[in-house]
Parts: sequence; C-alpha cells; structure tokens
Amino acid sequence: MKIRVLGCSGSIAAGCRTTAFLLDDGVLIDAGTGVGDLSLDELALIDHVLISHSHLDHILGVPLLADSVMRRRVGRAPIQIHALPETLQTLRQHIFNNAVWPDFTRLPSPERPILRLSPFAVGQVLSFGEHRIEVLPASHTVPAVGFAVLAPRGAWVFTGDTGPNPALWARLAQMDVAHLVIETAFRNDEKALALRSRHLHPLALRDELAQLKPGVNVLITHIKPGELETVMHEIAALGLHHRVQALVAGQQIALD
Repeated sequence: MKIRVLGCSGSIAAGCRTTAFLLDDGVLIDAGTGVGDLSLDELALIDHVLISHSHLDHILGVPLLADSVMRRRVGRAPIQIHALPETLQTLRQHIFNNAVWPDFTRLPSPERPILRLSPFAVGQVLSFGEHRIEVLPASHTVPAVGFAVLAPRGAWVFTGDTGPNPALWARLAQMDVAHLVIETAFRNDEKALALRSRHLHPLALRDELAQLKPGVNVLITHIKPGELETVMHEIAALGLHHRVQALVAGQQIALD
C-alpha cells in the first residue's frame, strides 16, 4: 500500500494545493485542490472518497470529480462519499443543491447516480478490499474526524483539521502508529486565531506531541502559503523528541 500526497497546504497559491491524499488507486482521503493534478484516467479509478469535514479546502474536489468522470464511469457503481452525517448534510444542502452545483447524487439519473453519500461514525473501521481505515475523533469548528489507514507495520494517521484533542491521543495510545500527519496551521504569534478556529500552532503542537509514543514519523500539514519557513523554524526551536518534517505535495509514503 502507498499514500500519495496530492495536496497538503492550508490554502492556495502557485505550487500550493489543499488537502488530498490518494491511497493506492481507488481511495481518496479528503478532496482539496490537489485532486486536480490527477489525470482523467486516474480520477476515473477512484471508487471511495473519505471526507474529514465540510470546509471548502477539503471538499471542493468532490463536485468537480463527479463532473469530470461521469461519462467514463458509465455502467460502474457510484463513487461512495463517506463522511459524518452532518458533513453529508452540508454537501446536500450547500453544494449539491442545483444552485451552487448540480445534484450528482441524482445524475445522470436518480437510479444510477455518479455519487452516493454514505455516513460513518467515529470509531468505525471501513473496509475497501485490502484497505482498512479507522475513523478517528477530531476537534474543530464543525463536526470533523481524522483517519488511520491500518497496516501490518503501523498505521498512517491523519489528524484532520483539529485543535487540542485528548480523545485522539487516548485512541492512538492503543494503536501502533508509524506515520502521523498532523496540522500546524498558524504561527505562534497567531495563537488567538488558532484557538478561535480550532487549529494548532507550534506551541500547541508541542503539547499534543508530548502524548505521542517515540519512533513515529511526524509530518506537518496545513501550513498556510508563505508561512512554511516560519512555522517549521518555530517547530524546530521546540526541541521535540520526534522526527518532524513538513509534508510535501507529491510525496509518497509506503505502508507495509
């Protein structure tokens, strides 16, 4: 198994793409602007999309994906969009409402749509062939989750957008974690904004990682465009007892 990083930025600019990860060929984890770097043939292979929460930088690839591949998937099962019930309701009400975007849960026909919305719950383990993915708790301004891709030699964990999150660490203490993708969206001098928006800054990251077992590969995601050097410098100054590096679009992570 492998994870391909399609996007890992907190917003857009030249060379910056928002959150999206491709698990092998058929499972997409979040659907930010990074999805647009896939070819049409690659897009048509996606059978499942897991959405961490309803914010635009994580969902905007979903309606565009549906439009791009509808003709190439004639006769195939709908693409399954997996998310919390609250997130799916937001998609129905605010995206697939025939005002912002056509309702691809009923196109090209109600009987054979291109998309099907499938709810999950925190703690549920989803199975897609050989892939097993656990839904993890997150703490954000809207209902949100993270994900753990379970593998024999340790899980790949994505926190999603989250502030301080005791429930996550309680679960990870019981799990063999090989890779932790964790957000740090703001600088330390933006602490008040980070708290209000339920994101992390480097000092808060230090407190979160104090609860992490040693030996985990820590990858920082969701840094805003133009802020990478500053945020990573502030993280380096913390003297953390973990291997920490910034996640990079195009990076591939092998899971054994």
